[in-house]
Amino acid sequence: MTTSQQPQETSTGAPDDYRLLLPEGWYRIPLEPERCVRSVDVLVERQFKGVDDAPHLKKRVRDELLDQADKAIQNGGIEMYLSLIQVGPVPASASLIVTFIGSGPPATDLESVAADIQHSGAAGTEAAVVELPCGPAVRARSRAEIGRDESSGEVLSSTAVDYYLPIPHSQAFLLLSFSTPLEAIAEAMVGLFDAVAASFTWQGAFA
Repeated sequence: MTTSQQPQETSTGAPDDYRLLLPEGWYRIPLEPERCVRSVDVLVERQFKGVDDAPHLKKRVRDELLDQADKAIQNGGIEMYLSLIQVGPVPASASLIVTFIGSGPPATDLESVAADIQHSGAAGTEAAVVELPCGPAVRARSRAEIGRDESSGEVLSSTAVDYYLPIPHSQAFLLLSFSTPLEAIAEAMVGLFDAVAASFTWQGAFA
């Protein structure tokens, strides 16, 4: 999916596409209604291949994925990636949602953007301007409670890393939203998220 397929709020000279590299084992779900449903169905069939006695679980997983995708679409999501990597017997659960933000603060005022994100984010949110190979961006890291373990009562949390990338020659942003619910390997996953963000490049004509 390209940024040019989003609302035309970018100016002439803005890039019309992008590229980023993800590790093998990540599954892409395009956030267009029909293609999204087909992609989710393929993923669910793949994950439940050979499992014939869990129709309710299969339906729940499908519904949860479609609900997550629908929320992303409503927020301007372009595409979603899910990690299917296994670390031994444990799934290395993580996701990435790429979102087009059609209007925002001036791209040259990233320090103010970072300050606003840190002020309005959840407690403990850290935001700062960073330099990526594709240019300056705002990186925000946060942690949020997502529930409790039914057996132990332990609080379960997720770690999120967001990259706000100003689109050259425009007032728009591209947002890379990474998250993982695995606190035990959160630092390693954050390192992976940062590496993926560092692989991002703009495509198309701009100077």
